[in-house]
Amino acid sequence: MHYMKEIDHLALDGHALELFLAVLEEGSVTAAATRLDLTQSAVSHGLNKLRRIAGDPLFAKSGRGIVATAHAQALAAKARALIDEMRSFAGGVTFEPASAQLSLTIAANDFQRDLLLPRFFGHVAAQVKGLNLRVIPSQSPSPAMLRENRCDLLITPLPPVGIDIVQKRLLSDHYVCYYDARARAAPAGRNAYLAARHITVVYTDNERLDFDRRLAANGLHRDIAISVPSFSGVPAFLRGSQMLASMPSLLASGVMRGFAQARIPLASRTRTLAELPMFMVWHQRYQKDPAHRWVRSQLETVAATAAHG
Repeated sequence: MHYMKEIDHLALDGHALELFLAVLEEGSVTAAATRLDLTQSAVSHGLNKLRRIAGDPLFAKSGRGIVATAHAQALAAKARALIDEMRSFAGGVTFEPASAQLSLTIAANDFQRDLLLPRFFGHVAAQVKGLNLRVIPSQSPSPAMLRENRCDLLITPLPPVGIDIVQKRLLSDHYVCYYDARARAAPAGRNAYLAARHITVVYTDNERLDFDRRLAANGLHRDIAISVPSFSGVPAFLRGSQMLASMPSLLASGVMRGFAQARIPLASRTRTLAELPMFMVWHQRYQKDPAHRWVRSQLETVAATAAHG
């Protein structure tokens, strides 16, 4: 019988945990190396070290990629918690942007991504020593995205709820009716609007726009001709057609440039149905973190500018 040499758990470090989570989330050593700006050999070496400490292979080959073992999946939450503790232990009481090297992950779907994040990147990059920004889709956001540290901030009109989840309104927009003025006129009223064929957005997780859910809740039904997974997919179908698209007004200077727009003709209920607030959401663990607070303030500044064109 052979006895394994006792593993020195003190050999575990934060960099190794970050590497483990990157491989787990990316499902690829190559992608994890790119994300962490490391060589593949460095990632492989780090994984081997972790395997010895954990006493588990952690990942197994699956087709052209890799999958996490059951033990690795169970260790993920512990790894995230340990990194949070390390961050708290090392955190200072001040934050100096000019000397800061920031690495941020922000979850946002295409409307808020295109409206806010290019401006945000330029605004923040001009004030810090270095900035790496990773943008991931939020789809229908859940508290787990923040609890599991998959993102530092979430931007969404539908903030997830939880006692450990914090939100703040960034801006308010509203839905308008877009159409191609070369092909048709604006809908003359409620009946004409509802009778027209429409283009809408249904995200890849089968989540509908809040506007569509509100219409359904009020017993209003449109003839949906086309569903696309993002706002950027609408113009190609709308151009030259008789169809309508109900989308945020702030898209008029972006992907909907060149299209005419009109108020959605649903009488007194239009204002409530067409409202579109936008929130930034984060986990309670970052509430008092100086760097995170500064980043949030910069996003608020950018949002105020974007809301006024």
